[in-house]
Amino acid sequence: MARDAAAPAMRRVLVAAVTLLASISALAAGMGEDEARHLLARTGYGARLAEIDTFAKLSRREGVEKLLEGARTSAVTPLPPGIDEWVSPARIRAMEAEAKKAAQAGNRDRAGELRAWWVREMLATDSPLTERMTLFWHNHFATGIQKVRSPMMMARQNTILRRHALGSFRELLHGVSKDPAMLVYLDTARSRRGAPNENFAREVMELFTLGEGRYSERDIKEAARAFTGWSVDPETGGYLFRPMLHDDGEKTVLGRTGNLKGEDVLEVLLARRETAEFIAAKLWREFVSSAPPGERERREILVVARDLRESGYSMRAALRTLLATQSFWAPEHRAALVKSPVDVVVGTLRQFSIEVRDPLPFAVALRNLGQDLFAPPNVKGWPGGEAWVDSRTLLARRQFVERVLRVDEARLAMQSMAMQENKGRRFVQAIADLQFSGDAWLAPFAGRPMPATLERVLLAQAPQRERAGESGVALVRALVADPVYQLR
Repeated sequence: MARDAAAPAMRRVLVAAVTLLASISALAAGMGEDEARHLLARTGYGARLAEIDTFAKLSRREGVEKLLEGARTSAVTPLPPGIDEWVSPARIRAMEAEAKKAAQAGNRDRAGELRAWWVREMLATDSPLTERMTLFWHNHFATGIQKVRSPMMMARQNTILRRHALGSFRELLHGVSKDPAMLVYLDTARSRRGAPNENFAREVMELFTLGEGRYSERDIKEAARAFTGWSVDPETGGYLFRPMLHDDGEKTVLGRTGNLKGEDVLEVLLARRETAEFIAAKLWREFVSSAPPGERERREILVVARDLRESGYSMRAALRTLLATQSFWAPEHRAALVKSPVDVVVGTLRQFSIEVRDPLPFAVALRNLGQDLFAPPNVKGWPGGEAWVDSRTLLARRQFVERVLRVDEARLAMQSMAMQENKGRRFVQAIADLQFSGDAWLAPFAGRPMPATLERVLLAQAPQRERAGESGVALVRALVADPVYQLR
């Protein structure tokens, strides 16, 4: 009887051992073309044939390390002229009507140039993972230029997000919390002793660290007192601590009592295991699946959270663990994520190696598709997932891709958009400058099995629609028109 009772347990141990050995073996072997494409598409924007060939020879572990080791911490593209110019609100308020109007128009123009700059950086970077993570944090610590009203502040925040994109979440949290764009967006700059503003205290718990329901209203009120005195220097637009406005009384936040400062509250939040779990779950939805996790997935998310905490909140450590999970590589999670507008626009331009001389029209295209850079809809950011797609945006996505691959026809279509944007000449010229030669792009595919190779490069899984007799550029256009092209 004892032997019979032990048999199921022994089988479970053997199955677990076999699974572990298979996982280790998969991590050590060359990943092949399908897995290389999957890794590149999930961590960047598009997957080019040459890149797939390079990564296909690497093991999973080697491929992940190559991405992490090559991650940048700064942009390759210089910021547009004038972006770092600071004009204090008091100075603008004191201007005559015409001067004030001109200053506001200049701000709008610089905001457009800043959006265009980020599109150019996404296209030019040799570290698309860095840009994906910078955008991930922009959506996590969501602030918008519509309220901040300072291209300089938004540009400086973007620099912080990129510097720590794959670095320390601890340093990122502290840096963003004192960042002037955040101080303005969530009204911390106006918070003072006796009249603390609770906006940042609430969002830093609900959206940035712990997650909803893991704190009390009292925790918010006490934390808000700790952040009083954090302000913006009107002369420079930089962070300024005003000690006379800080509440230095005793406070209790999540069980810790003392004369807590804002920095102390952030450390209290970082010490909670819920924070690592919240960040790990959000990374999971970005890189693996937006579906509710099953039992295996929940265990893997907890392992990612554990490694995030034990590494001192190293994002590299967290991603290294996440990208080694069985779920990340599982076939059932291919084509499981809806492409964001950035994935569609930037990914398509990178995929087909299309040179862009003027990125502003493509920043406008992103806005029309629902992802206006530097302007998330609210503090919760873009909801993502299936919310990216409705009947209007799905049609617009398909039209965008088709126009890019049919640039001669696109010039006329984009001209009307250009006139609507009141930047006619610039928009028309930008589209006229686009160059795509289908034959040249297809040349490296010569001698490879078709259409299988094209499908593997362009789609996350087999196309939904059957292809009958199409080849060459016609086949390319048919594949990007397939519904699967909207997935990653």
